[in-house]
Amino acid sequence: MPTRHPSGRLVRQREGYSAFIPDPLPPTLNWTAALVGALSEADRAIGRLAGEGSRLPNPHLLIRPFIRREAVLSSRIEGTQATLGELLAAEAGAAVKRSPADLREVANYVAALEFGVGRLASLPTSLRLVRELHGRLMEGVRGGQATPGEFRRSQNWIGPPGCTLASASFVPPPPHEMIRALNAWERFLHDCALPPLVHVALAHSQFEAIHPFLDGNGRVGRLLITLLLVERGVLPAPLLYLSAFFEATRRTYYDRLLGVTRDGAWEEWIEYFLTGVARQAEDASSRAARINELLANWRGQAAKRASASSIALLDLLAENPFWTVNGVARRLSVAYTTAQRAVGALVKLGALAPTSAARRDRVFVARAILDILEEPARLVPEGGSEVA
Repeated sequence: MPTRHPSGRLVRQREGYSAFIPDPLPPTLNWTAALVGALSEADRAIGRLAGEGSRLPNPHLLIRPFIRREAVLSSRIEGTQATLGELLAAEAGAAVKRSPADLREVANYVAALEFGVGRLASLPTSLRLVRELHGRLMEGVRGGQATPGEFRRSQNWIGPPGCTLASASFVPPPPHEMIRALNAWERFLHDCALPPLVHVALAHSQFEAIHPFLDGNGRVGRLLITLLLVERGVLPAPLLYLSAFFEATRRTYYDRLLGVTRDGAWEEWIEYFLTGVARQAEDASSRAARINELLANWRGQAAKRASASSIALLDLLAENPFWTVNGVARRLSVAYTTAQRAVGALVKLGALAPTSAARRDRVFVARAILDILEEPARLVPEGGSEVA
């Protein structure tokens, strides 16, 4: 085992605390058998996901609930409690009990991610894109006073609630050093010959070490994982998200990041990251396949007796399992009575069911699809063991 060294240096500041200044990427890696094996497994799993995504009849529809699931889980790491069902129901026009502030934070994450994916057509991942993502993420939410879209001009720190700079578990670089580190990080984004998944793992860890915003660093960092995977051609569309893995293994996630800064334990971090890619790719492939199978079965039954509007509505259930009659009428550009008949046909089919006994402003849900989307992530492969 080679001697370990921190991946940067601690520099004592005039105020008495020490801040961490990360070394530029890439580090020298020890390509152990475990690391090579993790990369191979992740590559295979993500290849299967890309293939499954290409077989979906309407992949752009199924991407929408996957993005929302990522938004919910990434926001949950930061303390937001909204559920996927609540977010989807609210988007469909249903009244939900969750606080509007929580729903707004999750909705902002959705907006930032969708904006970022679209922005890649004209702007590569860069410091400019990072600022734009942050601006959309923090607009009008808690922490929104923390200069949305602007890199910090003061010192921040990481630690338990109530801690100070003196007792923080980690202090990122001060602003003047932060700008140098960000510029080096951006150069690494554009000039790296490492395998794409390893490149993304390194970029995420370094971004979190730099911590360039007063708030929202974790969410922006997780957004960037998806954008880098799409930009580097690892996936044709944003179907893979790691927040479910990070949220379920939260202690390990933070321990591995701290292991990099304190001990230069890059191999352990990358192996953990690649394990997350493999597990989440398998998880997403399973969910996509099962949703596709459900829709195919319903289409087969509906083709015998349902209208064209009912069959068109089935496609929309992949986008959001919650719908109102008015929402269906608007989306399909049909009369209210036509939409009502389409919804009624799917209720008879067992695909939809009302969410309450109310007669006015009824909301209907495809419970079988919602259950697939909301079930916990499977973090253990067949015959495998828990993440350490």
